[in-house]
Amino acid sequence: MTRYEFLKSAGFSGAALMALLTSCVREDDKYVNALTVAPYGSTTGTKTSGITTGTTTGTNNGTTTATSNVSGIITTEELNKITSTKLKIDLTSKTYANLQIAGGYMIISNIVIALSKTNTYIAATVTCSHEPKKQMIYYNNEWYCTAHGARFSLTGAGLNSNGRAGLSVYKVATDGKTLVVY
Repeated sequence: MTRYEFLKSAGFSGAALMALLTSCVREDDKYVNALTVAPYGSTTGTKTSGITTGTTTGTNNGTTTATSNVSGIITTEELNKITSTKLKIDLTSKTYANLQIAGGYMIISNIVIALSKTNTYIAATVTCSHEPKKQMIYYNNEWYCTAHGARFSLTGAGLNSNGRAGLSVYKVATDGKTLVVY
């Protein structure tokens, strides 16, 4: 049910309906025209005026950086001491090639994992706090919900009114070969 349909079903009409429809619209709530990149680089797009916009992760177009420049690497011994892990990934596996490209991300076990543009691994829940839709992606160096346009900083702070509740982010550690989300 759309917002318009909900307000109509609640009995609003005319000027009152228009006032309610326009009262909560803010400039920062506009949707980002981006491709929704599914795990492993396949795409499902949002189209504006018949033109699909955005970029596909996993494609090296000359602007991406490999994981050899990743910051925040710890020793394997320190990595093995981490308890309460939610996810452990072998970064040497071709399955996780998107995580070796700056700006690339993957969704694994309801966790969005990305290599940020600053070459730091980050992770967040795939479920948006605005409404429980599992449509969070990493886009333009922030977390973005493709369902409603909620935007979040990499630390989980809301960047627009749809993101005001914040987003659950996880700690991430790597030794360069294994990635642990905890």
